[in-house]
Amino acid sequence: MERNFETVMLEQCAPVLASLKPGGLFRYETRDSADLARRVKNWNVQLEPKGLRVRVLKGCVLTHRYLVYVYRANRLAAVLQDPAVRNFLARTGYRLPRQGQPWQTLLDQLSQRLCCEGEFPHEIGVFLGYPLPDVEGFIQNRGQNFTCCGCWKAYGDPEAAQRHFDQLRKCTAVYLRLYHSGTPILRLAVAA
Repeated sequence: MERNFETVMLEQCAPVLASLKPGGLFRYETRDSADLARRVKNWNVQLEPKGLRVRVLKGCVLTHRYLVYVYRANRLAAVLQDPAVRNFLARTGYRLPRQGQPWQTLLDQLSQRLCCEGEFPHEIGVFLGYPLPDVEGFIQNRGQNFTCCGCWKAYGDPEAAQRHFDQLRKCTAVYLRLYHSGTPILRLAVAA
């Protein structure tokens, strides 16, 4: 059963719209790939003034499943320019853009890894705004030995992680309540 694109986007990406995270990802199923392309294009036109972008990172016309990525370009660029993140991405095989090259080439490489590699690219966590120690901890521990589990598996201070997870959950609940009460997504999206 196909679910409403906007509802799924809000359920999974409210913290991105609220500027609490640089990126969010959701799976969307549709038999109408042309409609999905129109929706993505339309949302990019509407959300671009607020600093948000929407992109399909992976799609399959046979299964009708797509991974849609919503992100704040300026916040994601800051994450991807962090020296520790750049070092991590280089160690995991990413070709880092040179001075003057667009950082979006890293998104192209992530998309290619999602589509072409047999193993899921867990480094996607940095693109979603997960703390680097949590992303590295997940990879090193193969998803085990975490200190706290919420929106992702945390490997540091469990109380701090739980406070952050609670903040993200509360944001999503508030945004869904407002949306279902008639507030349009464009009004919910914070300009940043």
